[in-house]
Parts: sequence; C-alpha cells; structure tokens
Amino acid sequence: MSAAKGFFSRLLPSTRQWMRFAISAVTFLVFFLHVSGLFRFGLLTEVESFFYDARLRLTMPGTIDTRVVIVDIDEKSLQEIGHWPWSRDVIADLISKLFDDYWVKSIGFDVLFAEEDESSALALLRDLCASRSDDEAFVNEECERRIPSLMTDQIFAESLIARDVALGYVFDNQLTDGRPKRIGKLPEPLISAQQLAGLAIPFVKAVGYVSSLPVLQDEASMAGFFDSPLQDADGVVRRVPLMQQFEGDLYQSLALALARHSMGDPQPRFVFASADEASRSGIDLEALQLGDLRIRVDQNVAVLVPFRGRQGSFPYVPATDVLSGTADASLLENAIVLVGTSAAGLLDLRVTPVGKVYNGVEVHANIVSGLLDGNFKHRPDYTRAIELFTLFVVGILLAVAMPFVSPVMAFILLIVLGAIIVAGNLYYWQYHDLVIPLASSVMYLLITSFLHMNYGFFVESRNKRRLSGMFGQYVPPELVDEMDKQDSEISMEGESRDMSVLFSDVRGFTTISEGLEPRELTQFMNEFLSPITEVIHNHRGTIDKYMGDAVMAFWGAPLADPDHARNALLAGMQMIRSMRTLAEDFLARGRPELRIGVGINSGTMNVGNMGSKFRMAYTVLGDAVNLGSRLEGITKNYGVDIIVSEYTAAKVPDFTFRELDRVRVKGKNEPVSILEPLGVTSEVEPADLDELMRYRQAMEYYLAQQWDKAQKEFAALHDEFTHSVYEIYISRIREFRENPPGEDWDGVYTLTSK
Repeated sequence: MSAAKGFFSRLLPSTRQWMRFAISAVTFLVFFLHVSGLFRFGLLTEVESFFYDARLRLTMPGTIDTRVVIVDIDEKSLQEIGHWPWSRDVIADLISKLFDDYWVKSIGFDVLFAEEDESSALALLRDLCASRSDDEAFVNEECERRIPSLMTDQIFAESLIARDVALGYVFDNQLTDGRPKRIGKLPEPLISAQQLAGLAIPFVKAVGYVSSLPVLQDEASMAGFFDSPLQDADGVVRRVPLMQQFEGDLYQSLALALARHSMGDPQPRFVFASADEASRSGIDLEALQLGDLRIRVDQNVAVLVPFRGRQGSFPYVPATDVLSGTADASLLENAIVLVGTSAAGLLDLRVTPVGKVYNGVEVHANIVSGLLDGNFKHRPDYTRAIELFTLFVVGILLAVAMPFVSPVMAFILLIVLGAIIVAGNLYYWQYHDLVIPLASSVMYLLITSFLHMNYGFFVESRNKRRLSGMFGQYVPPELVDEMDKQDSEISMEGESRDMSVLFSDVRGFTTISEGLEPRELTQFMNEFLSPITEVIHNHRGTIDKYMGDAVMAFWGAPLADPDHARNALLAGMQMIRSMRTLAEDFLARGRPELRIGVGINSGTMNVGNMGSKFRMAYTVLGDAVNLGSRLEGITKNYGVDIIVSEYTAAKVPDFTFRELDRVRVKGKNEPVSILEPLGVTSEVEPADLDELMRYRQAMEYYLAQQWDKAQKEFAALHDEFTHSVYEIYISRIREFRENPPGEDWDGVYTLTSK
C-alpha cells in the first residue's frame, strides 16, 4: 500500500512544478483578456502594429504596376497651370486628352468637385447683360454667344458624357456642429437597403457626405468614396472599407468602382463561411465575390491595403504633361488612371506602414491593384483561436521544461521557441495570406520565460545566497551587495586600477578614551563610526577596514567608478559636517571636543583579495594608498580638517581649493602639492574667494623670496581670518630671514614625521 502511494506521489507534480504551472497559467489569463477582446492592452496593440508593419515591409514585392497610372497634380503642374482648384474647363480638357489622345481605360478622381466654379469673368458678363437687357442685338451677339463658354461646370459635365469616369466623394462618419453634412449629390447605391435584409454585417456607417455637384454626378458613369475611416489608433492607414453604409444603402469605394469597371462591372456578392442562412453576421463573413474573383474581407467589409512597396510603386505622370501633350503615351494607353495630388500644400498625405508621408492617391492605387489580382492579406476571426492555442502550448512547454534546464539551456529554449513562432507566422503570412497576430505570442514567451527564470533564481539559488552571507563575514558586506547587483562577473584577483582612497582619524582619541568607561567608549565608537560609514556608503564608497578610531575606505573597486575622486571628496566633506553635528551633542553631554582629520589621494593602486589561507580581505595597496594615509596624518600640522593631493584635485576641476603647501612626505622622494577643498566653485562665498586671492598673492611673494611683502600679506590675513596656515608661513619666513634657502629653492617643504 505504501509502495503504491509512493509510486503515485512520484507521478504527481512537485510543489515547484505546480508553481511553474501557476506562473504560466496566470500569465496566460492576462493575455487571454487581450486576445479575447475583454480588455485590450495598449502596449500589446502597439507592438502588434509594429510587427504587422515589419512583416509587410519585409514581404512587399517592390515592383511597379503599370496597369494603374497616377496623373499627378504636383508642384510642377501647379506652377505651370496655376493654384488649385483649377477651372473646370481645364479638368474637362484633361479628361478629353486622356481619352482621345492617350486612350486610357478609365479615370478616377481622388479630388472633390463639391462647389460651383464661378469665375469672375462670368459674373461680370452676366451683370453687363442684365444691365443692357433692352439691347437685343448686344444680348444676341455677346451674351448668348459668350456666356456658355464661361459656364465651366457645364463644360466639365459634358466631358463626362459616355466616358468611363469615376468621381470621388467623402463620407462623414461624425456629426459636424451637431448636424450631418449633405453637400452635393450621391450616386446610386451599389446595394440597396432592401437587398441587405437578413444580413447582420457591421458595415462602416456614415452620417453625412460631401459629394460632387448634381450637374457633374448626373453625367458621371460611376463614383466612389475615397475617405479612410478605419485608421488605427496610431493614425496609420492599414485597412480601408470597400463599402460604407448610408441610410441603409451600401456605397462602393473609388478603388472598388474602378476595379469592378475593369472586370466588366460584376455585381458583388457576400460569401459566408457557413451555409446556414441564419449565419449571416460579420463574424461569419468570409469574402466578397466579384465575378470569378474572391476578395478576402473582414467583418466590416474592409481589406488590408496590399502595399506593393514604398511610394512610387505606380507610374506618376504630371497633369501638366497630359495637358501639353508631352506625356508618355505608352504609360497611359489602356491604363486605369487615378487623378490625385502629391503637392504638399493640398494635404493629401497619409501615414502608412511603408512611409510616414505617403500620397493618399497611391493608397487607392494599391487597392485597385490588389482587387485586380485578388491578393489581399486576411485576418479572419478564427486567428484568435490560433493565437490562444499558441499561448497555451508555449505556457505548458515552459512550465514542464524550465525546472530541468540550466540558465544557458533556458536561453536556448527561449530562442528556439521564438524562432518557431516567428517562422510559422511568416509561413502563413507569405504562402496563405493569413495574418496571425504575433505580438501576444512573442510577448507571452518573453514575459513567461522571464518569470520562470526569476522564480528559478530565487528558489534554486537559495544555497548560493547563504554562501554569500557567510562570505560577507570575511569581506565588507557592501562589497557582496555590489557583486550581487552587478550583471557581469567581478574579479577578486589582484589588479591595478585608477582609484581614490580616504583615511579618517579622530584627533586626540587617546585622551577621549581615557575619560570614558568601557561601556561609554563602546557607545561612543558606535555613534562615531555609524554616521561615517553611512556617508561613505551613500557616496558609493567601500569600507576597507576600521582601525580603532580610524577608518579606511576606497572608491573605484570592486565596481569601476569614473567619478571616484569626486565621490571620495564629497564623502570626506560630508564626514566633516556630520562630525561637527555629533561634536555639538558630545560637548552638550560634558565630554571632550571631537574632531577628525581626513586625507584623500587618487592614483594607481593594487586592489584585490589579499591575505593568507586562513583569512582573506579585499583591500588596496600601493604608494598612492600610503600617501593618502600621510595626508590624513598632516591635517593637524596645518590646522585643517581635510587635505587632498594634487592628483585628486585635478580630477574635480569644478571645485575650488586652497593650495596649502608643496611637501615631501616621509618615505617619498617626489614632492606633492597638498590642498584644502573649499567647495564647489559656484557655491563658494565671494568673501572666501577674495581671501583665497589674497592668499595666493602672498604665496607668490613667498615663493619669490620677497619676505617683506609675503610677511605683510600673511600677517594681514592672520589678523583678519586666523587660519593656522598663515601662522605656519609667518614662522617659516622668520626662519628663512635668518637662514635663506638659496637661489635654487623650489618651495618644497620636507616633512619629518608621519
């Protein structure tokens, strides 16, 4: 019994495996909300649009379709003929030349003719004729003969008679000022409301329109709308409706009108996936049948624009070349012509997946070309099921595989699954014209893999973190924290680096400690070292060691820090301020005065894990470290709280320093300039800057051995500011008067103590 129980228990998933399934399931539910449409995530929608555009650009044929030609109202035409709108007799002349001289198949206008073309000459002639109505001879000879030649709308209308011309118009899908626009005259509907009885297709519905003048529409053989009401949320034109519904009737687009004419004007028929007469909804709508050609459409009877390539995928002919008779006849003969504009001032530019600035007329040309070939991509409703199935399979695979693979294998698994998803998606896109959403699958794979990997890290690396805690007993804990946060591997082996080191020590600590009980001394050390350590950590420093009342810290390792000198200097100055605050509290409790000295140096140092087989420490060594220690030791000699070397000062040029001296410290032959930082230059008080200028002038006299001038300046500074360094130089000047240093003196002072 117990053996059987053990067998079945081994078959059941472990707690960790259940957690893996839970991770995949919870993430699946979040993505299910998006895919099902219950709650759409804007980010996923944007990523999906990006993937759609990328696939489209990747697979475009990039060829030029000469069956459709764009007669372009371009900048050249506007310059030669005049600004738009042109007189209607010019448009009539354009139509006549296209049919009579160039033998085009049909013409579609991607422009509106909603207003009458009233020329000033016609108005003047009518006024003149009205004023001389009693002059029968004038009326007969001038008015009746000239007025018809100026009625350009009528001339335009006559040019449409018996010619295959499609006039364009636009539908209004929103109310304007609370009222629908109804300008001009609509053509006869493609399908009447009575013929649509029993269909539940969610057509794009219009509430108004702006169409051509009745005199023009009555003579046109066909018409179609050219607005794009289905722009995506990002303003990009990716799909357009082939039909729109107005007051129950269906009207065709300009592209559909031209394509149908080229096919012999077949009556469109809706094709549904189900043979059930009751299933006549948009979800069940599969295609639009045009004769022998089947056009894949979505539930709104819209198509994804089949862009052939970037702008220029169709021949462009300037309108002025047609009017002047210089156009290439071989391009226009038997072509479907779209008259539109590329002139920027006429605002017929669109944002498309293949270009942020794309001529609107070429969008219609792409649709005409696609209708002639029937090669539209299709995104049927059942792609949601494919999308959800992909998410389910990916979630199961990750939940099962992730507990048993290494991080490297997990990454390889992620790459392989991603490649399979993308390759399969591209296969159906290219060879079956099927648009299966890609963003949800890719994002689900990435997010779920990320969660699985993090779960594995937190659970399975618990032992490693325990070892890190033990390791932190031997090296500074902040070093371990930095190593944990660092993505790349950190070497503990010795290496040379450009770094900064800081030494701090309490002045007169022996005297202070002698006056305290052991418990009070321990409390004092904690109160003193805690703020010091906090300041160093806040400025990205690493504590090297505590040496009684002394603290050693460094910057630039284990993590490289290009601002190590600045951070060390800021930490040192903050330590001084923190100790002053602590000293006030210390004095208030009747204890001795508390002051510290800080020395900072920058340069090349050896850093790494050093020690013996019994005890290791991550520390720094080298002459630059020793110099930092010497600088802290001489702060009391110069009566200052902090001294930095010239090497540190050179790395923080936006700080102002007082050069205290140029010295040769004990144990080194090379002299070094030592400086007292006054603060960021922009924050130093003007009075302090003035004192510094006077000090520098006194130093110039001193180095030039002009003892009288130097002593006078230092004495004046001492009387006014009482800085210890002034006393030092006054004392030195007295010595040099008695024992001159000689002409080869370089101003370097040799220190005899540490």
